[in-house]
Amino acid sequence: MFTLDPRLQADSTEVCTLDNVQVRLMNDARYWWLVLVPEVKDAVEWHHLEPDMQHRLFDLAAHSAGIVEELAAADKMNIAALGNMVRQLHVHVIARHEGDAAWPGPVWGVGESLDYEVPIRATRTQSLQALLQVR
Repeated sequence: MFTLDPRLQADSTEVCTLDNVQVRLMNDARYWWLVLVPEVKDAVEWHHLEPDMQHRLFDLAAHSAGIVEELAAADKMNIAALGNMVRQLHVHVIARHEGDAAWPGPVWGVGESLDYEVPIRATRTQSLQALLQVR
């Protein structure tokens, strides 16, 4: 049975689930930052997934990156599956802007995360839900 890692649960909000992949919005208002988590028990490495799930995850990463790029008017999109801190397989999809809090370096560990104001989180979540469902 799939269980979401408690750190991912604490650090993000569920947007939706598509093709057995959770789409989550990171709880840091400084960035348009999604995390995609395949609902596969004990998944750690992308290449260990069944081929069908590998393709679904890749397709969703590409699709969600295009949506976030447009919504955020991003200068650059970062897509990464690291797993050094949280072992459970998850893919980061992050819109970057020249001059953002971490530019040009990685976003991890830079400054303090900024909590969303409730209406902004709701608006982002609703926009993502609407656009991600249209495939």
